[in-house]
Amino acid sequence: MAYAEKRVSTAKGSKGKVSWRVKYKKPDGSEGSQSGFPTKKTALDWGREQEASIRAGRWVDPELSRRHFGDWAREWMASQSPRGRTTMNRWERLEAHILPKWEFTPLQEVDWFKVESWARSMTCAESTIRDCVGLMSRILTGAVDARHLQVNLLYGRRLTGLNAAAAPRSEQDTDDDARGSVVTPEQVLRLARRLGPVVGLQIVTDTWTGLRYEELVGLHRDNVLRRRRQQHDGGWFECPTIRVHADVGALAEYYKRDPETGKRICFRAFEPPKTAAGVRDIDLPPFLADLWTDHLEWWPHEHVCTTPKGALWWRSHWCSTLRPAADGRPARPKARGTALKEEWEPIAPGLTARGLRRLHDSLQEEIGVAPVLGYEQMGHRYPGIKAHYRRPTPRMRQHRLDGLQEVFERAMRNLGWKEIWETAC
Repeated sequence: MAYAEKRVSTAKGSKGKVSWRVKYKKPDGSEGSQSGFPTKKTALDWGREQEASIRAGRWVDPELSRRHFGDWAREWMASQSPRGRTTMNRWERLEAHILPKWEFTPLQEVDWFKVESWARSMTCAESTIRDCVGLMSRILTGAVDARHLQVNLLYGRRLTGLNAAAAPRSEQDTDDDARGSVVTPEQVLRLARRLGPVVGLQIVTDTWTGLRYEELVGLHRDNVLRRRRQQHDGGWFECPTIRVHADVGALAEYYKRDPETGKRICFRAFEPPKTAAGVRDIDLPPFLADLWTDHLEWWPHEHVCTTPKGALWWRSHWCSTLRPAADGRPARPKARGTALKEEWEPIAPGLTARGLRRLHDSLQEEIGVAPVLGYEQMGHRYPGIKAHYRRPTPRMRQHRLDGLQEVFERAMRNLGWKEIWETAC
């Protein structure tokens, strides 16, 4: 039964200020208390409220509600187990943006008015702002589930009109597709020739298959030039494919944290694809199947989309290879310890691996690929109830392959080329 105690301040200058403290029984049988009430009635009302909540099974310990956001966020992060790169991205948002502001804020004081005001004062990209607010909401939902809060005051709220607050991003920091343009097949082929038969083949493959970067660099030779075989028109439809494997279909690269020191540890491993829909066989147009047939005849390594020396790509190494080839570079004379480098004019400034994947999906739309097949080949889940009924047919597949082959041949005609690489590696 809750009861109240009168308290008289003895602090210097307080002039014997009177307040009330209430005591009540917690669910574990221990005694809880809360002070600072102006009258006995308000103290008792609050205490009886706590006991009613305890009997109803919805009580939240006020001490846990006063726990610092940063302290709870770290505990919540330790309890999560998403894909490694997702964890890395969450830590980046926390350390760079969220914790500097909210580290020592009690959980019960995080409300929508304060968070929205903070979000509108941020000067980073709009997508980053939304990610930060979304992550804070998930963390507070975890606090509700752990009985630290009664309600998540951010749940279901949406940020609007952030364009004025978000800092404009320069062309150097924005890839070509983010600016609304689309790289052309001719630019891709010029870039492939510049990079040579090994890396260039990876660029062409990414463009004409739509593989994610992680799927491309994790590709094993056993999963290249497989065969699809389906009954069609009284016979069989067959075509070569690339398989994204269910268990080791992607090479993930991210950093983990040492549980004792908190230090970042760079980590790279083969993982399942990003989603269940990512497990798929991608049909290859004839020109690309021929290129891979020739490549595998002399390529000695198990993984086929690596550096020219056969090492698995690090993301930074991939970028340092792609960037000068796409953006251009000045000439560099030969000197001790450095090789001669000729000047490269820009071909596709800002192009990224994601840009190649976006080009592929745009080409599928251009040549009229059936949506159910386009979704499958990109590794996306077809939306709605129709996903349970519609299936790609051999005729759909042949139409897609014919269209992609024509895109390649047209680009080669426009460039006046007969071969992508003039000399073999």
